[in-house]
Amino acid sequence: MEKVRLGRTELMVTKTAFGALPIQRIPRADAVKLVRRAFDAGINYFDTANAYTDSEEKLGEALEGIRYEAVISTKSMGRDKATVLRHIEQSLRSLRTDCIDLFQFHNPAELPDIEDPDGPFAAALEMKQKGYIRHIGITNHRLHIAQAAIDSGNFETLQFPFCYLTTDKELGLVEACRGADMGYIAMKGLSGGLLNNAEACYVFMKQYPNVVPIWGIQHEWELDQWLELAKRDPGMTPEIQAVIEADRKELVGSFCRSCGYCLPCAAGIDIPQAARMSALLRRSPYQKYMSDEWHAKMHQIENCVHCDACKSRCPYGLDTPNLLVEMLKDYDAFYAEHHAGT
Repeated sequence: MEKVRLGRTELMVTKTAFGALPIQRIPRADAVKLVRRAFDAGINYFDTANAYTDSEEKLGEALEGIRYEAVISTKSMGRDKATVLRHIEQSLRSLRTDCIDLFQFHNPAELPDIEDPDGPFAAALEMKQKGYIRHIGITNHRLHIAQAAIDSGNFETLQFPFCYLTTDKELGLVEACRGADMGYIAMKGLSGGLLNNAEACYVFMKQYPNVVPIWGIQHEWELDQWLELAKRDPGMTPEIQAVIEADRKELVGSFCRSCGYCLPCAAGIDIPQAARMSALLRRSPYQKYMSDEWHAKMHQIENCVHCDACKSRCPYGLDTPNLLVEMLKDYDAFYAEHHAGT
């Protein structure tokens, strides 16, 4: 399986990597089996986080005995030294290891200050000096934070959303990381489930040699899909290009990436799902959204108090309140036509 140098970390990781967020949703035995099967098939890079409930524990059990044949990255959302130290210590226990290959600050709202003796960066530096972590990176959803991280020179990797719906600004981060010799880890390669042609997503990522996509894997069929693509290693074709262009035409612009940074909502609206409902209805099995539960969820939009908190928090600059109104209007029309058939 193709391996990629993860920037100046010098870690050699498989271009097809395993995002371990989804394994928190499946039973422990199933998760362990899935991860071990991925490793046995050639995947050597696994990404998790302290915040992903029991993902680290499942990963630790699956990789026990072969730990140092794999590369593991994890994350902390801690905002001070004491919290990050505690998180790293817990991650070491959960992952059943004495060293984390790549520790990442998990989507901070501002860049961690390397000079703050009581800040989160101080914890990472201390644990690196003691040998408990090997490399330090950062994840984010905000362009300005990502660019600041690159410019600072303090981080060895950047993890950022990247897929074929990306803008020129986001493409610029890929090039900036290449120039700074930072590893670029691509999350949300399927745009939170909006993209449903795995081959098109794979081929797009292949065009960027310094990008390592972490595919979120929960089911055996998902693992099979990525393993088959890695083995066949398809290139760009007119047919794949047509798929990408059609998806871009439909989705680029005011589509919600479902990152969740708009939450919490004062009116209790499930914004990350409701704000992309039109696409979900047409690009995935729609029947579950015809339930009484989802009908009620969508009509929570009518209780919006127009505080604009969601709009102010959106890292992509969406006019979320107006987008929600449009989503409800479309949902009601779709519900009227399809509800009887569920």
